[in-house]
Amino acid sequence: MTVYPVETDRLRRVFGARVALDDVSFAVREGEVFGLLGPNGGGKTTLFRILSTMLAPSGGAARICSHDVEREAPAVRSCLGVVFQSPSLDPHLTVAENLRYGGNLYGLRGAPLEARMRETAEALRVADRWSERVKTLSGGLQRRVEIAKSLLPRPRVLLMDEPSTGLDPVARVDLWSIIGQLRAESAMTVVLTTHLMDEAARCDRAAILHQGKLLACDTPEALCGMIGADVLTLTGREPDRLAGRVQAEFGWAASVHDGAVRVEVPRAHEQVARIVEAFPGEILAVTAGRPTLEDVFVRLTGERLGEPFFEKAGGRRKRR
Repeated sequence: MTVYPVETDRLRRVFGARVALDDVSFAVREGEVFGLLGPNGGGKTTLFRILSTMLAPSGGAARICSHDVEREAPAVRSCLGVVFQSPSLDPHLTVAENLRYGGNLYGLRGAPLEARMRETAEALRVADRWSERVKTLSGGLQRRVEIAKSLLPRPRVLLMDEPSTGLDPVARVDLWSIIGQLRAESAMTVVLTTHLMDEAARCDRAAILHQGKLLACDTPEALCGMIGADVLTLTGREPDRLAGRVQAEFGWAASVHDGAVRVEVPRAHEQVARIVEAFPGEILAVTAGRPTLEDVFVRLTGERLGEPFFEKAGGRRKRR
């Protein structure tokens, strides 16, 4: 029987009348980098809080290293390293002081703690900032210290909530280099939440969460293969009218998102000249490319990932 470091079984969480998680089931393999992809309000953070034992589920089950997150919370915490979205460092303390304090919270003391502090600081390349106050470090360096602190107990599972929040593009690339290094050296399982498509595309597998439901779970390549065609994106002055005309002229299903017309069609690059000639002066720009996780999300939900999640309440649109 296969034992998964992280698994959920029909996991459910409600807040009053709102269903934040609705029968979510998945299993994460040992050494896997697993991404939970979805918009703000889609259920990612609720799931993260349950896995990290900060929130009890309303139904179903979640297990970390075969321990139930609700009934065996102390055993779960002994397996975990956690990197929260919000900074958890004291900006007025040095790197060493933050790591020492974090190690104390994990129950580590004395020479073993000092050795682990040095080990993780060197692994995350912040050992040269040992005596510097955290507030003087860049956002990327602070994130490294956060990760170093989470690795002090040598966890089997690392949970990361929106790990690249606040990082510039260079620091984000560096972060993923570190994640790859950690997995290669220790076979540690990494579960992260993200709303960034390129970040999800770096994962071994990604689960798409929307309105509390798990819509799909597979490798990024397999998810993109669900589209079965290329994607044309057309920009025009009247996108709704243009979408209707494209559908009438070519028989292609066309939809409008963020003011652009989106069409799924095989060998899209061969259709560019044809479609521009059919509507002279109406198309301002056209792009053709292979489907991305953004396209998969649009196909599954009818929305773009960057769109806010709303619900209708009393005839008005209300931010959830």
